Amino acid sequence: MTKSKCVFVVDDDDEIRSLLKSYLEKNQYQVLTADSGESFLTAFSPNLGVDLVILDVRLPGADGFSVCRTLRTQSNVPVIMLTANSDEMDRIIGLEIGADDYLAKPFNPRELLARIKAIHRRMEQVSEAPEQTLASPQESYRYYRFAQFKLDTLTRELWVDGVKESLSGADYNLLMLFVTNPGNVLSRDYIAENTRGRDTTPLDRFIDVHVSRLRQRLREDARQPQLIKTVRGQGYILTAKVEASDHDHHEEN
Repeated sequence: MTKSKCVFVVDDDDEIRSLLKSYLEKNQYQVLTADSGESFLTAFSPNLGVDLVILDVRLPGADGFSVCRTLRTQSNVPVIMLTANSDEMDRIIGLEIGADDYLAKPFNPRELLARIKAIHRRMEQVSEAPEQTLASPQESYRYYRFAQFKLDTLTRELWVDGVKESLSGADYNLLMLFVTNPGNVLSRDYIAENTRGRDTTPLDRFIDVHVSRLRQRLREDARQPQLIKTVRGQGYILTAKVEASDHDHHEEN
């Protein structure tokens, strides 16, 4: 029998915590709760078995942004941030610091459940059958090398100059999209469909934010990026040559 997934709800509103705990448990999730960022960080550990965190931005004390930043230093667990209705800047900041999705208050619990399922579905597709989510046949390889970087798809670590860093789920999915489609222009709609599970809207700048954050990880000059270039009116393109293999070192005969 499949183990039920565990969701950690962090919100100082007693009614919201109670509502989400009841609703998610009815949908076969295990639910942990915390009423502050401090109590959540004290209780959380990578070994706790949490599959997703629902994190309110407007927490007393340490707000959701600082909690998310701290969380990202120890775990890549998916994070959905709850933001003030229509506050686009909150959402952009949340995505910049490593959140995987957002939902504006007030919200319908059914929509939150759909977002949770979409994130877990994408993670399972990437880990179990990545060849089904993208067009490239090279997705089954473990290592992708481009420029001075090496991406290890098993550990989800990015190596550069002997230094490694872990990638959040959102950053990893976006980078995989580029390295499995080098030289191809990827539209914002295509990126949205394959990394966020939903279409963009004319005012949706979150794809641009994700690309900008990934460029920072790749040490790109924000004003003159060389690896991931913007194709005006079309989307983005990874210009570097990509080598894919299952071996960590090249063996030359």
